[in-house]
Amino acid sequence: MDEKLKLNLETLQKAIESKDKATLLEAFKTTPAIDLAELGNELSPEQLIYLFRAIGPALSADFFTELSQESKEKLIQAMTDKDLVELINSQPADEVTDAIEELPANLASRVMKAADPELRKDLNTLLNYKEDTAGSIMTTEYLEFREDVLVKDAIAEIRKRGRDAETVYTIFVRDQSRRFLGTVDLDDLIFAEPDTPLSAIMNRDVVYCKTSDDQEEVSQMFRRYDLNALAVLNEDNRLVGVITIDDAVDVMAEEGSEDFARMTNMEPSEKPYMSLSTWDNAKRCIPWIVVLLVLGTFTSIIISFFQDKLASLAILAAFIPTLLDTGGNSGGQTTGLMVRGLALKEFGPKQAGKVLFKELKSGLVVGLVVAAFAFCWFMMEQYTGIVVNSDFAGTNIWNGNCWTLEFFDASAKIAALVALSAFIAITLAKIVGSLLPLGAYALHLDPALLAQPLLTTVMDIVSLLVYFSVAMLFFPQLA
Repeated sequence: MDEKLKLNLETLQKAIESKDKATLLEAFKTTPAIDLAELGNELSPEQLIYLFRAIGPALSADFFTELSQESKEKLIQAMTDKDLVELINSQPADEVTDAIEELPANLASRVMKAADPELRKDLNTLLNYKEDTAGSIMTTEYLEFREDVLVKDAIAEIRKRGRDAETVYTIFVRDQSRRFLGTVDLDDLIFAEPDTPLSAIMNRDVVYCKTSDDQEEVSQMFRRYDLNALAVLNEDNRLVGVITIDDAVDVMAEEGSEDFARMTNMEPSEKPYMSLSTWDNAKRCIPWIVVLLVLGTFTSIIISFFQDKLASLAILAAFIPTLLDTGGNSGGQTTGLMVRGLALKEFGPKQAGKVLFKELKSGLVVGLVVAAFAFCWFMMEQYTGIVVNSDFAGTNIWNGNCWTLEFFDASAKIAALVALSAFIAITLAKIVGSLLPLGAYALHLDPALLAQPLLTTVMDIVSLLVYFSVAMLFFPQLA
């Protein structure tokens, strides 16, 4: 924690110890909830309880939401039933649901008992939806009106209960059977004539999602359609909740963290890094490392099979790491583009043919340019003695004995072999780097989960096979 946070934490602790409610109220009115929650995570449960009592439910709702799960558990465990009732019933149903899902059974039971009947009904509804679906992240605190309600009556109702709603910027319109009809933006409502019915000013061409829709797809709808809020309908097309932009941003951050973890060969964790134990941190890495280690056996088999060839022309071994890195890096770039494009719905399995052809053309261009550079670079390495051909030991520009046709021919042959192998490896890497994410997506698996971890191993195997096959064409005596 930096010096500024230490100072704020000390100030907060002193205000709690001296029971200075005025300072605490001022702090909660002027400081963002997320910043206060970072400090609150450093407080003891007793200090947190006093803080909640001092500031009251109106200011504590956002603060509780932003606390770490560990702090929430300690707080709920230490609170009296009376304090817990006051705290829980001041929270939005979707936020309480998120907290309950992570709580131990005994604490989750306490929270459910503390909730008033209406909130408990909402909690039971939300908890019954499958995890990572629209239903599991929606809120039931929103403003809805029938289509025949007048503008003046809607505004009056918003003034009464708008503070308890998740958003007032988008109002949802339904018919008498609760079937969703459209939305009204707050600015349209304000500028409309008082006696105008909502049906006359509502947006009818609106998007919506179903409770069973995947949360990642829902979050992409916010980006695509530039939404502030999205209606959630059940299977009967009745409005049952809404998802707001802050929920969508949380999902985007969560999904982005999962993809990043999986693309770095780790299992994602819902805990912040500093909250992870040594074992929690280690066990995220171990599974894929072990799997890839086993798959690496195929690389060992190939090198073992060709070891006699390597012994007769040892200089080939010097370029193996460079070639493997080139193929892996090329495929990794493509995989990153594929995972991003699939996540943003820029294309899908139906466009696989076009995507593969596009990447094939890209691979040919990239491979050609890199191969041309690689030929010159590998020639330089041999002429300067960075890489030594055992048949020409001591031959380099520093000794002045490299300007012979025999040395040039041998060096050019080696450089051309590696450059051609790199060209083929890069082209194939573009194809493999496209196929793995597209295949995973078509099988309804996370593209980041299969693509990146497998890519490096697959490309190592492919690059080695290409390398030794080309080597036997250049040097028939190796066959």
